[in-house]
Amino acid sequence: MSVKIAAENFPELEEKEKEDIVVLVREYNEESDKEAVEELESKCEIGQRGKPTLVTDLMGDPVCRVRHFPSHIVLVAEYGEKNNKEIVGVIRGCIKTVTRGVSSSSDYVKLAYLLGLRVSPSYRRLNIGTKLVQKLEEWCKQNGVEYSYMATDCSNEASINLFTKKFSYIKFRTPTMFVQPVHAHYKSLGSGISIVRLPKKLAESVYRKLYANSEFFPKDIDLILSSKLNLGTFMALPKKCKTFPKWDPKTGTFELPPSFAILSIWNTKEVFKLQLKGLSPLTYACCVGSRVLDAWMPWLRLPSFPDVFRQFGLYFLYGLHMEGKNASRLMKSLCALAHNMARDDGECGAVVTEVGPRDPVREAIPHWRRFSWADLWCMKKLVDGNDKCAPSDWIKSRSSSPVIFVDPRDF
Repeated sequence: MSVKIAAENFPELEEKEKEDIVVLVREYNEESDKEAVEELESKCEIGQRGKPTLVTDLMGDPVCRVRHFPSHIVLVAEYGEKNNKEIVGVIRGCIKTVTRGVSSSSDYVKLAYLLGLRVSPSYRRLNIGTKLVQKLEEWCKQNGVEYSYMATDCSNEASINLFTKKFSYIKFRTPTMFVQPVHAHYKSLGSGISIVRLPKKLAESVYRKLYANSEFFPKDIDLILSSKLNLGTFMALPKKCKTFPKWDPKTGTFELPPSFAILSIWNTKEVFKLQLKGLSPLTYACCVGSRVLDAWMPWLRLPSFPDVFRQFGLYFLYGLHMEGKNASRLMKSLCALAHNMARDDGECGAVVTEVGPRDPVREAIPHWRRFSWADLWCMKKLVDGNDKCAPSDWIKSRSSSPVIFVDPRDF
């Protein structure tokens, strides 16, 4: 018979004893592991006991968050005897080729993104998370990865300590996650503004030009723009502008207008959905009341609270860029368009985006401060740095651009 060892029941365990606990880390098997991993994910809810909890429900299967990367893997940690094993941990990893934020657009590096680390609450502090990260890093090295990184909330001390203290990850970038709730009323797009949807090929060419010197711009941007989760790339420009569009599909040449804003919209509700639980009856009534009032009197444009008490999805905005006179107003118009699309969807509770701390578009992104937060990206160099022909260390060098391209597949 298998005996379950819970960390909180054995606080006297020394580090060496914890290392002796037998845990098998292996690749996820969809046929046999799907149900167990889904159960594990449900146990690892966001929030604290007695406080509102944000529950994540992955759509499809545990591979869905990394499926859109050509190279990806899901690892599980298994504990127990031969005929009575239990999955107690999971981690995901994916590989992409990205820019480093230098002047040469050809300077790409192979980068791994580590995400979705979960350990069953009953098995924490037993080095299971450590074993999962170790195995994933081994897989990364076998696939020629030069750097790996992870992202977490700045307040998640447990995750930060695991990666920075045990695995020598360096605190690298601190982008901000902006959250705009979807209200019951439509947002105005603004007067004197035209919004056009760009063809995929043109959008790809525009992004490759605009983000050539940025950090984390993926070489396979064409795959992202062609994904079924991508709802389109949109450009806002003054109606009086006569410059755009000028594009020759045969040669791929184009001319950007002097003033414009651009972004793309990613539908995350096909990957995961969220649900808020644990609110007090009074808070719940106030939130529902604000939405009912907004629906009855939309002309008041009240900041109504979205319906987050049932499962809801998100629209993620990426590739945000603006230039020229009144660029901020043009970007706000695009964000309003995304909000209205999410409202018409009927299953979206918020529009979300993530940008770097020095990115000029920050000033133009509508958001609720209370629901927005600072993110922390930690990075590690996996390859030997003794190669004289290798490019300078990305972690130690300063980017020539204030822009970070946030891959929507990472979200």
